Amino acid sequence: MKIGVPKEIKVHEYRVGLTPASVADLVAAGHEVFVESGAGLGIDFDDAGYAAAGATILASAAETFKAADLIVKVKEPQPLEIDLLEGRHTLFTYLHLAADRVQALGLMRSGATCIAYETVTDANRSLPLLKPMSEVAGRMSVQVGAHYLEKEQGGRGVLLGGVPGVAPAKVVILGGGVSGLNAAQMAVGLRADVTIYDINNDRLAQLDAQFGTAIKTAFASKASIAEGVANADLVIGAVLVPGAAAPKLVTRDMLTTMKRGAVLVDIAIDQGGCFETSRATTHADPVFVEEGIIHYCVANMPGAVARTSALALNNATLPFVQRIANLGAVRAMAEDRHLAAGLNVANGVIKHQAVAAALDLPFNP
Repeated sequence: MKIGVPKEIKVHEYRVGLTPASVADLVAAGHEVFVESGAGLGIDFDDAGYAAAGATILASAAETFKAADLIVKVKEPQPLEIDLLEGRHTLFTYLHLAADRVQALGLMRSGATCIAYETVTDANRSLPLLKPMSEVAGRMSVQVGAHYLEKEQGGRGVLLGGVPGVAPAKVVILGGGVSGLNAAQMAVGLRADVTIYDINNDRLAQLDAQFGTAIKTAFASKASIAEGVANADLVIGAVLVPGAAAPKLVTRDMLTTMKRGAVLVDIAIDQGGCFETSRATTHADPVFVEEGIIHYCVANMPGAVARTSALALNNATLPFVQRIANLGAVRAMAEDRHLAAGLNVANGVIKHQAVAAALDLPFNP
């Protein structure tokens, strides 16, 4: 199969769909790989490295899309990229369509087969291609939260772990999934006062058993969240409903009860965000203030640690890329229901029920 790897063009996005090591494996299996010049340069994967791995280097995205049948990316296609998609293409990348009607309509018009990393499943009903980036985002959320709590950044001037004689910061984590777990690990490591909220009692029991007295757990009722947020220095939104828009768990009214200079980090912003006041930001302009509360809502958080993220993502995606390349998208999905769960758009219609419901568009299974 002919596989294309365009350079990412989202603001401050340096990850790449395939690393040279992944390219070498695909070429060894008999596939052709076309890489846009400079695609990996931001994380020290230069054109010479790709050429040595067996890729053909092309000068532009247009040439890369034209040469390839399978397009492997990291972030959702931007409007210029959607215009390059054709019905013969299979697109394999993060899409997050539930919060992006414009992109969904563009992909429908293209006629391409669009498989989203974030809805591919596995035998454990988890999301293996979302997991590595959720791990990165969860760990980063504490790092950036601690940074913006500093007074010079407009925060409360609170050290996350405190010092002897001074209490640590209170960290509230909404959601006990992969992102929430990784956020908790980092926050506990920095000696913060951590409480995790979730609606799944079994998950709360698992977290309690894992962390013991290092954290507190709470059922995520509206009243308990309101109380926790009011006392928090840092709130991390780590809620995920696969394929669907994130629920709004923190309202504007709740913000008025918070400490001035507290920080909200919305990991769920790719799916619309779980704070009512959230709006997507970029690494170039990452924060804004509402009701005196700092909001960090960068829609591609892992892009800040692009090399780590690209390597982790490739570890997860390469087996699926190989399957699509070896069998073709239709047969690969027919033989693998977990890959088929990633299908969001094909032949001009929405193929994922949660996406269709979130966008109020017809669902064609």
